[in-house]
Amino acid sequence: MTGVFVTFEGIEACGKSTQVKRLKGRLEAAGRNVIAVHEPGFTQIGSAIRHLLLHAKEGSAMQSVTELLLFEASRAQLVAEVIRPSLAVGLTVLSDRFYDSTTVYQGAARGLDYTLIRILNEAVVQECKPLMTLLLDIDIETSFLRQMRRVRPIGGRDRM
Repeated sequence: MTGVFVTFEGIEACGKSTQVKRLKGRLEAAGRNVIAVHEPGFTQIGSAIRHLLLHAKEGSAMQSVTELLLFEASRAQLVAEVIRPSLAVGLTVLSDRFYDSTTVYQGAARGLDYTLIRILNEAVVQECKPLMTLLLDIDIETSFLRQMRRVRPIGGRDRM
């Protein structure tokens, strides 16, 4: 891999998307070729999976292990379709969330086995591991207030 891969992690509304956008702009101004992606949903398949995970009525009965496998499926598509080819041609890839989110949401929050999550993450990403992960940290109250200021689509909050 000749490109550079950087991920951004943190709780909802901590500024991940904002910082990805800002860094992308700075790097492009410096002459770098950059692609910014997000999880889940950057690819067509990922978008369908994102809808099922977050908004579909059928998702309300989803088992934790099903959720894990769907996130991994979306990630597998993103790595194969976008990240690996972008890195191979020397692009800088910035990702709003990646496998660390799965470790937290499906591991810590859902109580799934960390070894299983690690094995699945490794199988999906293979050599496409971030050079660096930036963790943005804010308190829960600030996160909540920022979320309340967002313009939400009809239907409100997602199931996560």
